[in-house]
Amino acid sequence: MVRVLRSFRLENHRSFRDEHELLLMPAYAKDREALPVAAIYGANASGKSNLLDGLKFMAEAVRDSFARWGPDAGVVGRCPFKLDAGKSTEPSVYVAELIQDGVRYTYGFEVDSTSVLGEWLYSYPEKRKRMLFERAGSDIKFGSTLDGSKAALAVLESMLRPNSLLLSLAAQLQVSWVLPVYRWFADSVRFRVPSEGRALEHEIADFLQVRPELKGELVELVRAADVGIDDIVVGGALEELFMKLEAGQSVRIGDITGKLADTGDTGRGVKMAHFKWPDGFAVIPYSELLGEAESSVFSRSNAMQFIGEQFDVVMPHKSSVRVVHRGGADPFRLDEESAGTRSWLSVLPAVLSVLRDGGCLVIDEIDASLHPLLTMRLIALFNNEGANTARGQLIFTTHDATLLHAPFDEEVLGRDEVWFVEKDKASGASTLYPLTDFKPRSEDNLERRYLAGRYGAVPELFEDRFTEVVRGGRGEA
Repeated sequence: MVRVLRSFRLENHRSFRDEHELLLMPAYAKDREALPVAAIYGANASGKSNLLDGLKFMAEAVRDSFARWGPDAGVVGRCPFKLDAGKSTEPSVYVAELIQDGVRYTYGFEVDSTSVLGEWLYSYPEKRKRMLFERAGSDIKFGSTLDGSKAALAVLESMLRPNSLLLSLAAQLQVSWVLPVYRWFADSVRFRVPSEGRALEHEIADFLQVRPELKGELVELVRAADVGIDDIVVGGALEELFMKLEAGQSVRIGDITGKLADTGDTGRGVKMAHFKWPDGFAVIPYSELLGEAESSVFSRSNAMQFIGEQFDVVMPHKSSVRVVHRGGADPFRLDEESAGTRSWLSVLPAVLSVLRDGGCLVIDEIDASLHPLLTMRLIALFNNEGANTARGQLIFTTHDATLLHAPFDEEVLGRDEVWFVEKDKASGASTLYPLTDFKPRSEDNLERRYLAGRYGAVPELFEDRFTEVVRGGRGEA
């Protein structure tokens, strides 16, 4: 099932004062409906993140405007261009062209801070334009080919709030002809938010529990990153206790201590789990604790009940994630790993989901905490048809110029996959433009040309100015 983004257009959103459009249609290979990758370069504070934020705002409005925005809340999250006072009263516009279930759609809307001023949805079955609906304020015109009675469409009109998108309302009512577009915004486009601590642990645990068939690929990608990890272990609180016991460690959970020891009481050297707490002591055959014995009195569930209240005080969360290093006996917690390793682990669930299921993954600052060679390999997965079987897409911002001219003559980014954002010094407005505007040749060293300022979108830094500031400060001291 093909579900791809072909273009995204916005106007009057944060630093984007004027209309700009990100195109994901191929400039050279015309046999593809959309490019798998779009890389966005620019100086700090140029507006790269604001472009991605515009797409995120559009997706959240589609998903939440009817279900979550209050009747008097206005348009939640709208942020017009602030350096021109007149733009606050002008509409903000968002338009996306996408393919879902093999059909191309164009959907867009314009809003001010209180209400939806306009909204439209067109489909292109068999490459012919079909109007599904057009809206101007409270006036709605439905397409003549839509299924359903006039009475059903009238219900939609009667329920629509001024600050709610019609697409959002119709999807909540399970109107069939809007569901493909709604599902693209609600399910197919994913915005990566870097996770840390327990949030990262939960994200990985949830992914492996929901998609256990992808654990092998996740582990192999971690191994391939050369961070020393050989396996990932996921378990609940009790499973973590078992893992420590197997490693020969004494464990403390609240007021309970425990360890695993061999005993010759039965004449067979059976492993026993010894638990001690303030008012008692228990010795339990380990096989029974695991629920492996034929007649298991002390199963996992009973064991959890036995130490549950004390245990939950220490680890109330549903799952724990540990990583096993090559040659290491004791698993590591995620917080014992480097920032780069955690960053790699945090992005992999979303990457694998999009590669296998399709959709669009949006990442701001993809190179944060990742080695350039690792970033290259991540991008290469999306440009590899064998790995990207569902034709997933990756849109990201970056400062990593080495991606433009990779070592060993490897092409990581196609010339039509590179975009730039530059901010005008006088107005403060951001401009988006593609590398293809400069008609680059395949043999050009794009990295060198970009850093030399040939394409713009780089900061103007003067060494003597930095030096003067430091010298001046030292002189005053």
